[in-house]
Amino acid sequence: MAGLAATLGSGAMTDSISNIKDADLLFVTGSNTTEAHPVIALEMKKAVRRFGAKLILLDPRAIELADFATLHLRQRPGTDVAVLNAIAHVIIRDSLANSAFIEERTEGFDALAAAVAGWTPERAEVISGVPAQLIVDAAYLYAHARNAMIFWAMGITQHTTGTDNVKACSNLALLTGHIGRPATGLNPLRGQNNVQGACDMGGLPNVFPGYQAVTDEAIRRKFAAGWGVAYEALSPTPGLTVTEISRGALEGRIKAIYIMGENPMLSDPNLSHVAEAFERVELLVCQDIFLNETAQRADVVLPAASFAEKGGTFTNTERRVQLIRPALPPPGEARPDWAILLDLARRLGADWRYDGPADILAEMATLTPQYAGLSHARLAAGGLQWPCPTAEHPGTPVLHIGKFTRGRGLFAPLEFRPPAELPDDDFPFLLSTGRILFHWHGGTMSRRSAGLEAIAPEAEAEIHPADAARLGIADGEPVCVSSRRGRVVAAARLTPRSSPGMVFMTFHYAEAAVNLLTIDAVDPTAKIPEYKVCAVNITKLAQPINKELSHESESPFALA
Repeated sequence: MAGLAATLGSGAMTDSISNIKDADLLFVTGSNTTEAHPVIALEMKKAVRRFGAKLILLDPRAIELADFATLHLRQRPGTDVAVLNAIAHVIIRDSLANSAFIEERTEGFDALAAAVAGWTPERAEVISGVPAQLIVDAAYLYAHARNAMIFWAMGITQHTTGTDNVKACSNLALLTGHIGRPATGLNPLRGQNNVQGACDMGGLPNVFPGYQAVTDEAIRRKFAAGWGVAYEALSPTPGLTVTEISRGALEGRIKAIYIMGENPMLSDPNLSHVAEAFERVELLVCQDIFLNETAQRADVVLPAASFAEKGGTFTNTERRVQLIRPALPPPGEARPDWAILLDLARRLGADWRYDGPADILAEMATLTPQYAGLSHARLAAGGLQWPCPTAEHPGTPVLHIGKFTRGRGLFAPLEFRPPAELPDDDFPFLLSTGRILFHWHGGTMSRRSAGLEAIAPEAEAEIHPADAARLGIADGEPVCVSSRRGRVVAAARLTPRSSPGMVFMTFHYAEAAVNLLTIDAVDPTAKIPEYKVCAVNITKLAQPINKELSHESESPFALA
């Protein structure tokens, strides 16, 4: 959430799911909400159908939300900044901005105004393919709304310009004052159920829990005292991101990798390089609930308990910390993650003293200001949204009321940068990847469900009917999708949901591991890979796909 951290001072959803019904304008971009966040999508649909909200959808595909949209801006993938800059241009040009809000609560407006002065809707149309009038209409709808909420997910962050895309959304909220009130704001929909909590607790290479910078000497001294370790033991140097770790292993700088609850052999980009990186390390440890494609390569596998077999807390996309309790005991030798880590730490000589998740949350509260008022006893009565600074505090449903975390909201002047790889004569199609409703991430859990597997048993490549007709491809026929990095085989699914020249595939299927194709170019700030844009070719295959090939089998395209 580097973009929001830069413009507002904190990187989290600023409003609450329950307030969606009170918005009269929803702006959704980079989120196939009905498939990736179906519960939130139900709230959006209810806001439109029952309460009369208008919906602006900025998305290259005709996803289900397009059926509910007042406006659908169907941009070329990777051109988000061009469209969002043009909307900002219209808001300023046509005096639609909230001048009082800008004066009282923001800084950097003149720099933004200068940066978007040349971003006419007509210029954006040439780059993005979105008709200029639709851009104007979107600007007026958003600016004139009483309460407008912007939502996004990985469709705008998984680009080499992901941070800029988020900053461009922030510019719109700051221009119009649609932030710091209920049913407004900037609302990233996080990619997994507890990814917000993982980030809150320091699951990032540059911060301690509570987003406290490792480079800050006072912060390091605070954590050294709280953890009972020497100040010198806490490095001031930020660590590596996931993509950087793989590169470090290839270069011989990383000797061991410890992976918990992740399947990078399906979910990381440019899988051939990832496989080579894992082969080069001296030690690969996997802690997971199943022996997935990554764990099959591990030197050591530590069996972990699933979400239904452990206690603790999850923090969801709206910053709500919720208590979870085990519904059944872990099978076999599986243990909760915290217990495995505690055992490992003690074997390494650390004197960790936790009797359970309640003790760990109590420590969080002493060192993490946002969690200071939280305890298992309080959460037993219901979830609370951080910041919750004291034991009496009711939680914070809406952020940035009256003041931003950084003081004033910061406008971000942005220039358009194209994706790292674009179609050419050899690879004339643009590939974008994402999820479907019936499977989850690397399929470690969902592909072991007979019911889900029966509904969505095989990988598909969504192709526009016009492209398929030109290539002589019929619906359901096997096709080979290839890039500069690899190739996979999938069933063609002819649909106008995909734009001409575009292919959409999911990454749930080991037998058609689409991340063999994706590029490992990253956003220079957040280091997030560009999963949403790379160049591919499509060719028709004569033989049928072997549907008996299980996701547990070795991929037909050897990675090691």
